[in-house]
Amino acid sequence: MAEGAPLRLRRLLLDRSVRRGDFVLASGQRSSYYIDCRLTTMSAEGQGLIGALGWQAIRDAGWRPRAVGGLTMGADPVAYAVAAASFGTDLVVDAFSVRKEAKTHGTGRVIEGCFTAGDDTVIVEDVITTGGSARRAIAAVEGAGGRVLGVLAVVDREEGGRATLEREGRKVVVLVGAGELGLK
Repeated sequence: MAEGAPLRLRRLLLDRSVRRGDFVLASGQRSSYYIDCRLTTMSAEGQGLIGALGWQAIRDAGWRPRAVGGLTMGADPVAYAVAAASFGTDLVVDAFSVRKEAKTHGTGRVIEGCFTAGDDTVIVEDVITTGGSARRAIAAVEGAGGRVLGVLAVVDREEGGRATLEREGRKVVVLVGAGELGLK
């Protein structure tokens, strides 16, 4: 991984994803800025950077997951990028998505993709604000028999979500904090 990758990710987030104005967040909170992380996570450059940095962060945390995933749709490109970055290493991980609600047809699953009961997993997020999305994904994975090793987020808005998850005993690793983006 290139030494400048963290700086490149911060620049990409600022160029593509950060908007200033008056916004209502998914949490219902008001904010003077919005981070549409998908504009970074779904870009070719973002995929490469997030995959490499996310995979390295997972390794540095000492986690050895079988799969990575989170609540659709924000977590999806993050999970896919990390899974792709793991290919060809000594620990290949697959990706999964957690639906917001179970399908009413077919298998009726809440978790789609490469997940099996008993898997060690890492929950991924694009942006942590309150931690609510990560908590929903954790509940779904554990409810389906998986084990959650920790949470990996691209951006932490630094508004208490990480602390909430950590108080609940979850290890959280973040690639970029809002302060590093000049938003705090």
